[in-house]
Amino acid sequence: MKEELKELLQQHKNINRGYRELEVWKEAVELFHFVREKLKTLDNLSFKVKAQVEDSIFSVHSNIAEGYCRRSIKENIQYIAISLSSLGENYSQIFTLTNSGDIDIDWFKEYDKKHYSLENKLIKLNQTYISKMKAKEDWKNDYLIREIIESYGIE
Repeated sequence: MKEELKELLQQHKNINRGYRELEVWKEAVELFHFVREKLKTLDNLSFKVKAQVEDSIFSVHSNIAEGYCRRSIKENIQYIAISLSSLGENYSQIFTLTNSGDIDIDWFKEYDKKHYSLENKLIKLNQTYISKMKAKEDWKNDYLIREIIESYGIE
C-alpha cells in the first residue's frame, strides 16, 4: 500500500471506518492491486474476461467493508462468506488463465500464496464471529477502535 494512503488510514477514524484496521481488509486491497497490475499486462485477454477477474477480486475488500458497516454480527458473517465466495471465484478464474497459458506459473505461485493467506484469515475471522454469535457475546465493542472507546467513554 502506498505510504501516503497508509498515513491517511490513521486519520478520520470513526466506528464506521473500523474495517480499515482489519488485516483481512488490508490484504484484500493489496491482492486487488496485485491482480489488477497483472491484468494490465495481459493484452491477449478480452475485455470481458479481464472485467470478470477484476470484478471478483474487487468484491472481496468491498464485502469485508460492507459487512463491517452493517453493524450486525449475522450480516457481517454473511458478508465475509460473500468475500470468501468472490475470492474462490477469482482463484478459479486465475487458475484457469494459468492453465490456458495466459498467466505465467511464477506469477500464479505468488498469487496463490497471497490468496491462501487471505482466504485462511477470512475463514478464521468468520469462525470467530460465528463462535461469538453462538456464545451471545457482545458484538458492538468488537469493532470499536480503542481510541474511540477511551476518548468517548463508550462501553
